[in-house]
Amino acid sequence: MLITTTHHLEGKKVKKYIGLVSGEAIVGANIFKDIFASIRDIVGGRSSAYENELRRAKEIALQEMVDQAVAIGGNAVIAVDLDYETVGQGGSMLMVTACGTAVVIED
Repeated sequence: MLITTTHHLEGKKVKKYIGLVSGEAIVGANIFKDIFASIRDIVGGRSSAYENELRRAKEIALQEMVDQAVAIGGNAVIAVDLDYETVGQGGSMLMVTACGTAVVIED
């Protein structure tokens, strides 16, 4: 399935706009990752634990969005927007939302 952040597809014609589709993922960061990330923040560097969790949440949200598009007859999703937020008490959870327009494009 073609997924793009653009509104137009070069070389492809949108035959039908079906509607809005979205996917959400909320993942918790466990206490050991939090402690390790805090140490990283003090000494500098990147927190690969959090980066991996964000990447996993993004993939889950995109897959949910694609599944929804397929269920309503789409073969592509255009104008995709990804949003990242922290939620929960003290921002202990990571939320990723993927939203776009399901369309039917020519083959």
